[in-house]
Amino acid sequence: MSSQSKVKKIVVIGAGTMGHGIAELSAIAGYDVVMIDISEEILRKALENIRWSLGKLRERGSLKEDVDTVMSRIKTSLSISESVRDADLVIEAVPENLDLKKRVFAEVDKNAPPHTIIATNTSSLPITEIAEATQRPDKVIGIHFFNPPVLMPLIEIIIGEKTSKETLDIAVEYSKSLGKEIVIVKKDIPGFIVNRLLGRIASQACYMVDRGEADPISIDSALKYKAGLPMGIFELLDFSGIDVFVFIFNEMSKRGYRLKPCKTIEEKFKAGEYGMKSGKGFYIYPAPGRYARPSIPREPGEKINIVRILAPAVNEAAYLIRNGIVDSPEVIDKAVRLGLGYPRGLLEMADEWGIDVVVNVLKDLKQKYEIEDYEPDPLLVKMIEENKLGRKSGVGFYTYGLIEEKKLSTLIIRREGRIGWIILNRPERLNAINLDMLKELSASLDELENDENIRVIIITGSSRAFSAGADVTSFMGVNVVKAYMFSRKFQEVLDKIERLAKPVIAAINGYALGGGLEMALACDIRIASENSMLGQPEINLGLIPGAGGTQRLSRLIGPGKALEIIFTGDMIPAREAEKIGLVNRVVATEHFEREVRSFASKLSEKPPIALMAAKHAIRYGLESPLFSGLVLESAEFSMLFSTEDLIEGVSAFLQKRKPEFKGK
Repeated sequence: MSSQSKVKKIVVIGAGTMGHGIAELSAIAGYDVVMIDISEEILRKALENIRWSLGKLRERGSLKEDVDTVMSRIKTSLSISESVRDADLVIEAVPENLDLKKRVFAEVDKNAPPHTIIATNTSSLPITEIAEATQRPDKVIGIHFFNPPVLMPLIEIIIGEKTSKETLDIAVEYSKSLGKEIVIVKKDIPGFIVNRLLGRIASQACYMVDRGEADPISIDSALKYKAGLPMGIFELLDFSGIDVFVFIFNEMSKRGYRLKPCKTIEEKFKAGEYGMKSGKGFYIYPAPGRYARPSIPREPGEKINIVRILAPAVNEAAYLIRNGIVDSPEVIDKAVRLGLGYPRGLLEMADEWGIDVVVNVLKDLKQKYEIEDYEPDPLLVKMIEENKLGRKSGVGFYTYGLIEEKKLSTLIIRREGRIGWIILNRPERLNAINLDMLKELSASLDELENDENIRVIIITGSSRAFSAGADVTSFMGVNVVKAYMFSRKFQEVLDKIERLAKPVIAAINGYALGGGLEMALACDIRIASENSMLGQPEINLGLIPGAGGTQRLSRLIGPGKALEIIFTGDMIPAREAEKIGLVNRVVATEHFEREVRSFASKLSEKPPIALMAAKHAIRYGLESPLFSGLVLESAEFSMLFSTEDLIEGVSAFLQKRKPEFKGK
């Protein structure tokens, strides 16, 4: 049964930013809404804000109805007792004051019909305490919207100690009817999910400032550029209001959330420096209430260890999972991605760092500062005992594809699900390429191409380089004939990469120079980390590129740029390489392996035969006149009509499901 069949009329108590946003969302979803506040002036401004917001949504094409049609569903009132008499769902959105909320709930309970569900939009106060003001605790629930409600995709639904399953079901259906994603907090704890995690991050960042380990700009810089978060934590405190955070975390602390006071935040609060709303917080703003994004450069955060900032939040997440407050790691990561705008989940990050790394940081912090909050959660300790260390062990908070590794003299071959990795492994020589590496590379390419389970191949380097080029020490005493033979042997291996039947990605993680860049040029896709440097420096030794650089480079970026790179022998930063088309994309160094793996995983889900056909049509077509290339394309196109993958692709499209291609 849908929420519309159970819920017809909604009453929203409180017409502030959250209240009028909730009213707007409900009206857009087709509900009749009454919005209540203490004065006509507040209600008038709320209606103006709703109309303005609806107009913007209409301009963007995301509102199907006319603005007036939606507005017609919203009424206003100054009376709780009159408005709730026929309400099906009441949502309280008054300030975070427990006594005030209890008074509101008592009045609603006294005047609403027995079936009415009463929800609170509180972001931190326990639902069970609020429900004590009513005679219907089974019909009280938390429906926590995020600011601004119209734009933020997440709702936290919090179950009180006596909340009934029917109440939960209706709250879930209502939330989904608004087009929102939900996470369910199964036990009523202060701060729920997002604010508990945010509290750990904010307090740890503040402690680091208190202790003189870092300043706010350095921490925000690290979180923005190394962790990839949308805002630094001090930037977020300023934006949301330092006073709001102090109030929320004080209320949480009173109810058992262990949080050691932080001097830096307390000083800002006592000085009335609340952030954007007061014109000054950790940053300075043009005027009170006028927001301008603070200037946070990349460099200050480069030396900050982001695990040190985020490990306490991982510890808190482990506590939530272990105590059954959330069902799974996915709930935690969904909450931070949608509630805080993180590009990836907190526990996904922990798996990438290594659970052992997180625990070692926590132990170091506890030993150094003697704070019990740093004690690693038993769940993390158990994960280490069971060798669930994250990606490197194949299982952590999440389970990854079975990883098999084979170490050769110059390479490592790794199989990870459908992805095959070839890792150049001469780190002491910056992965310089010698004849042994070429022989092993050629054999490894054959091995992975013939492995039916492998669909995508990644070539990368160990340590801080992709490859610094050919090993010049092996050139000593080489005559003209041997130099020619080395060049041709090198070219033959790179030709094999180019002609391979499977997509090959060059994951450029550092220096890609000379022969290293030539190897990357032979790959189909080049993804570079931000700290990478690329170039053809052979001219500085009195040489020219000898493994295809003069040919592939000019075909890729044009003869003018190719000549400039080869003539000067200069190294090019990754971002510049991206601008001229030398690499397909550049990603943050901190996220590099994850981004490469994510892209390879995406390709591995595509139909293998079609990928091969597309690669061959483009590769061979470039070497042919246009007419011949078009004939080749037609031949490849028609060949695909004989594949089972085509039938699967069309069937999945018609059935609106994800296809499962078999490569047949």
